[in-house]
Amino acid sequence: MPPRTPRTRAPIERIGLTVLREIVESIVVGDYQPETPMPTEAVLSDQFGVSRTVVRESMKRLQEKGMVTVAQGRGTSVNPRTSWNMLDPLVIEALVQNDETLKVLDDLSATRAALEAEMASAASRTRDDEGLTALREALAAMTENIADSAAFREADVRFHHTVMAMSGNGLAENIARVLVAHAIGSDRFTGHDPAHSFELTLGEHERITEAIAAGEPDAARSAMRAHIVDSWERRREPDNA
Repeated sequence: MPPRTPRTRAPIERIGLTVLREIVESIVVGDYQPETPMPTEAVLSDQFGVSRTVVRESMKRLQEKGMVTVAQGRGTSVNPRTSWNMLDPLVIEALVQNDETLKVLDDLSATRAALEAEMASAASRTRDDEGLTALREALAAMTENIADSAAFREADVRFHHTVMAMSGNGLAENIARVLVAHAIGSDRFTGHDPAHSFELTLGEHERITEAIAAGEPDAARSAMRAHIVDSWERRREPDNA
């Protein structure tokens, strides 16, 4: 009899991430309510078919994300949403994916608008030739690819990243990049593109570019805020409005 081929097992890190992701989603959708105890390690171990070590590590990760509190001798309880790290990749991913009412995406867009408006204003004050060249190159790529939605959106993101970099505000840029990355990965955020939406978006980016190039902070702030708010309203699914 030939020797039996060993069964391939998933690495422990991958198993732990899968368990963590599922628990994060369960908390987000309300399977585990705030201020209530989580199931014991033994129960979760049986539920997921993993060792207690994996469950224990998942609880530590959840505590780092602000989603639970682990108290020695009293078990683990779920924290209210206000305690969660909303910029944590797993947390924001679960929030966006389970955003049935679009409230999370509404809030995300409003936050983006506030942050990026101030960064556009700052960019108009700190502009230099290198930044303006990069901005115009991204705008040109949007113009050239207006019939190619994937390429247009890629250039669109590059445009926003350029404005962020030009602002010189590293903290705001870090936060805004997280919001943009998880927004564009959501079908609900992408929504539907009404007629001529890319043309409207292109015009909005042109106004932002003009205001930054002219060194007009108020106009740059207003143009960026209007663009983010208006473009989300165009894409927002009407049956969920």
